[in-house]
Amino acid sequence: MRTARTLTATCIVALVAGCATSKQNQVGSAEGEDIVVTSQRAQDEPFSSPLIREHRRQADATSVPSPPPPPSAVAPSIAGKAMAPMPRQEQFSRAFVPPVMTATDPGTERYAGKEVSPVHIARNEPVSTFSVDVDTGAYANARRFLGLGQLPPRDAVRSEELINYFRYDYAAPATRDVPFTVTTDVAVTPWNPATRLMRIGLRGYDLPTAGSRPPANLVFLVDVSGSMSDEDKLPLVKSALAGLASELSPKDKVSIVVYAGAAGLVLEPTSDPAKIRAALDRLSAGGSTAGGAGLQLAYNIARDNFIQGGVNRILLATDGDFNVGVSDNKALIEMVEKQRDSGITLTTLGFGQGNYNEAMMEQIADHGNGNYAYIDSALEARKVLGDQMSATLFTIAKDVKIQVEFNPAQVSQYRLIGYENRALREEDFDNDKVDAGDIGAGHQVTAIYEIVPAGAQGWIGPRRYEDAAPSTAGKAGELAFVKLRYKMPDGKTSRLIERPVSARLMQTSARPTGDFAFATAVAAFGQSLRGDAMMNGFTHAQIAALAGRQQDFWRQEFLRLVGVAGSLAQAENTSEMEYKGG
Repeated sequence: MRTARTLTATCIVALVAGCATSKQNQVGSAEGEDIVVTSQRAQDEPFSSPLIREHRRQADATSVPSPPPPPSAVAPSIAGKAMAPMPRQEQFSRAFVPPVMTATDPGTERYAGKEVSPVHIARNEPVSTFSVDVDTGAYANARRFLGLGQLPPRDAVRSEELINYFRYDYAAPATRDVPFTVTTDVAVTPWNPATRLMRIGLRGYDLPTAGSRPPANLVFLVDVSGSMSDEDKLPLVKSALAGLASELSPKDKVSIVVYAGAAGLVLEPTSDPAKIRAALDRLSAGGSTAGGAGLQLAYNIARDNFIQGGVNRILLATDGDFNVGVSDNKALIEMVEKQRDSGITLTTLGFGQGNYNEAMMEQIADHGNGNYAYIDSALEARKVLGDQMSATLFTIAKDVKIQVEFNPAQVSQYRLIGYENRALREEDFDNDKVDAGDIGAGHQVTAIYEIVPAGAQGWIGPRRYEDAAPSTAGKAGELAFVKLRYKMPDGKTSRLIERPVSARLMQTSARPTGDFAFATAVAAFGQSLRGDAMMNGFTHAQIAALAGRQQDFWRQEFLRLVGVAGSLAQAENTSEMEYKGG
């Protein structure tokens, strides 16, 4: 949890102008899970202090032209007059009291956060098991907060979704017999030279052309309740789905279901993009939110128009603020779990702010064998529903699980970066009845472990009654053993991939470079936003240096976001010091 005090935003001239706002986190509970509820931005009020005025003067003197803005919204400039200069004795008072801000229109954003993954001792717990995750919503949502001059709530950040937002140089599969390749490599940890990073990368095969994708039966399920009236909600939904309609082929069919106080079908299945766009144009917001009823109707429509061997998917576009009928997360999850085995999958597209319920959006997509994305701009809509449409719609492997067994003779301790809400029990790996994540055409999945070589100093000190390390005769050359299970899209029985990781990779490891360095920088950024205590003070400047110069637009945007987060964190620390009289 984080309480951010209001500060002037001159410290973030690299990207945004205006004032950083105060927000107060509250903790609620939803079906036994910790749900973080955030408040809406406070009304900005200019203020001044000697330290802040000096910081503004230095920033103005060293400012450079701003780079092109990222696709997320940028906070508007706030005009105002500084307070009259304080008497000299007050300027040097040791007690700095920040202004009291009164929040306007408090929001209720909800996040189902998890604690940072714990450290495991390899001789006691050598096996780590988790489900893959191809969601990217946490990255776009964090970008939205930073674009508004705020650090995102820690519980809104999932490091694996930040890492998997980007593509990496993994080899493509040679054939479709095995739907993805597996890459492993090891490097020295930039924030802790005593540990190593082991990366596991998966890459699914690409569809050669748009026409090679099976026909699609899509149901656009659109929230048109009163909470969707803002410009970054229903208007952006209509634009995003209209763009997707233009990407579809004549063999695809689209239906549109809407819900507010009740649910209804507004467009019968059609392959005509003009009819789809016209139906979207007629939508307007108003009323309460019977999301459960809308979801049930969407499943009924999808089932009535089911395409055997094709793509049958619901795309839910909403802020997640269900308040009529079935509305709690557990009941919604039970609903989508009953439907997923019928071959109808669910993708959730999140929009807006203030009342955004990300906890529900992410969870029902996971249980609905789909994926979750947050749409904060038309560019992000184009990326998710245009450039990555095949990955979003066409599944090439389902129930994909990863299990890593570390060799205690080589590794004493380890931790997985991210994937906290994807953790599985060891026995779940071989159980084909246990659901896991799916991989779409062209999707990539990256997982990074931080490991302590045997004999090196780890996070956990030696124990008084610790047993000797078990013998690994015949396996001394292995660092770890990686196993993957997956099912084909129409399969019931899983297939197994096994691969040893050579201990030589750790013995010859150096600092990460190139693509591995960028993935490591993104991982460090995610852990920094989450307040990971084991990052050893790794700064935002060091994260940017590790990422290196980039040519890709999205990677360049990442570097700008790192700079913004660094300025906000520094300003927050300065405020804390001034408040304590430091």
